[in-house]
Amino acid sequence: MSNIIEVFEDHDRGRGVRAIRNIQSGELIERSHVIVVPPEQWSKIETTILADYRFLWDDEDSAIALGFASLFNHSFEPNARYYRVVAMREIHFFALRDIAAGEPITVNYNGDPDDVSPVWFATT
Repeated sequence: MSNIIEVFEDHDRGRGVRAIRNIQSGELIERSHVIVVPPEQWSKIETTILADYRFLWDDEDSAIALGFASLFNHSFEPNARYYRVVAMREIHFFALRDIAAGEPITVNYNGDPDDVSPVWFATT
């Protein structure tokens, strides 16, 4: 178990991830390994629940992230962001601002924290 974050149940959004101690702006929150899925295999997955947990990986591949990565909730005003580290097959999550203990950690599912393009589900 991480000494910085934990999974919790959000009654409105399902599972999420929250800080269990104060996290400083710029601090690494999580390094998650991924399983890279080539396009010819993704077509078999895209009709399953796993499609909701997809990360676009490179010009053609998709990825399913392990660890906490697939449980961070979406926000158009996130307090964290992620970077794909393709060569290491990892996704790194960093705090965009100070995050208080107990606060849910959110990322913009579009990748760029400022990207307000619609996502595939209804947002509030």
